[in-house]
Amino acid sequence: MTTPRSVTRHDVTFPADDNSCAGWLYLPTSVASPPVVILGHGLGATREMRLDAFAERFAQAGIAALAFTYRHFGDSGGHPRQLLSIKRQLADWDAAIAYVKSRHDVDRARVAVWGSSFGGGHAITVAARHPELRAAVAQCPFTDGLTSALALGPVASLRMTPVLARDLATRVRGKAPAMVPIAASPGSPALMNAPDALPGYEALQPPGTTFRNEVAARVIPTIAAYRPGRAAKNVTMPILFCVSDTDSVTPPAQTLRYARTAPRGEIKSYDAGHFDFYTGETFEELVRDQTEFLTRQLNPSPATSAP
Repeated sequence: MTTPRSVTRHDVTFPADDNSCAGWLYLPTSVASPPVVILGHGLGATREMRLDAFAERFAQAGIAALAFTYRHFGDSGGHPRQLLSIKRQLADWDAAIAYVKSRHDVDRARVAVWGSSFGGGHAITVAARHPELRAAVAQCPFTDGLTSALALGPVASLRMTPVLARDLATRVRGKAPAMVPIAASPGSPALMNAPDALPGYEALQPPGTTFRNEVAARVIPTIAAYRPGRAAKNVTMPILFCVSDTDSVTPPAQTLRYARTAPRGEIKSYDAGHFDFYTGETFEELVRDQTEFLTRQLNPSPATSAP
């Protein structure tokens, strides 16, 4: 057996264009220049919503971990608030990579990315754009906007048309955005309305969370057009896909088709729903598999043997 390392958590911020992203940097104590993995979350979520659980476990295995919140959300900068911009979120990933490469307490040559849900799609895109990375993890990844829109249902999609029109009008007039819920009950207009979406998001919110269940409606057409799974074939480093067999948000069949195109891809499937990945026994299984993968690819210093 190995003994989990002690870990220190540091509040950090790093520049992202003309704003900044807030994050937590987890460092394994008494380890010089550990490798580092960068963690980003899903639709409108913030790092408080269980990214800390994954980051701490990776750091206990000797891998530093930076969990960050995208601009416009939580305690990160950016105005207007609750603006979900795919372009800006991808720029935030680039900024996070640049930030860890600027630090002298981690190994800048051993960097990996880890994303969940919408962030899992971003992880695929980012890995394809950054061949210098050593590894990537895409957990229950959003891979195809059209497939996810079809899973949402045509009626719910059409019911979001009026708020989308209002938000586009407010954007032209420079007014505050019109919002659409991120998660709602089945049949309701929202970005996600599967039966487990609203209770799943609520279960991830700790006391005092900065999460708001809404985003500017203008993101709707860009989400439908976003197909990060297509970039999997261009990911040259090892990438682990962790796929939910019963995913109601990011349908697994399309995800698996994309995952099989990654030249050095590894696929693990789990008999658990999209939101089950963050807690309980499924979390334990996932974090073990991901730690093994990251350890294999990043080669952290050997842990101390237990007596």
